[in-house]
Amino acid sequence: MTIDRKSDNLEALGNKIEYSQDYAPEVLETFTNMHQDHDYWVRFNCPEFTTLCPITGQPDFAEIRISYIPDVKMVESKSLKLYLFSFRNHGDFHEDCVNTIMKDLIQAMNPKYIEVTGFFTPRGGISIFPYSNYGKPGTKYEQLAEQRFATHE
Repeated sequence: MTIDRKSDNLEALGNKIEYSQDYAPEVLETFTNMHQDHDYWVRFNCPEFTTLCPITGQPDFAEIRISYIPDVKMVESKSLKLYLFSFRNHGDFHEDCVNTIMKDLIQAMNPKYIEVTGFFTPRGGISIFPYSNYGKPGTKYEQLAEQRFATHE
């Protein structure tokens, strides 16, 4: 089955672009989910995420994991990469990064369910692993979010 993605108006995919020097949610692009007839997971792993401590300006390093169940729209992976890279000169606490990423992805694609985890490397001898999730209100995905949050390790 051949799918014509030209109607999705993707700009980043297949084109040379310049990297943003600061937080850039506007680079996120979406395309139509061609399998809306059933649920499935999409998982992304960004093992080289960097951001800056908003107080000291020192770099923070993390692995960011994103898992979601798409609805009508899905995030295009190159635009997600560019978006995540836009944090590298941006100062935010670990917890803020994870919640900002999740909220920006919700706004971009309105998934049925999403969760974002940050596995930040130790600074000052302490590792921080923030986790945030969301399920579409009034649906079974809201219940999934509650269940996964309650059993999160």
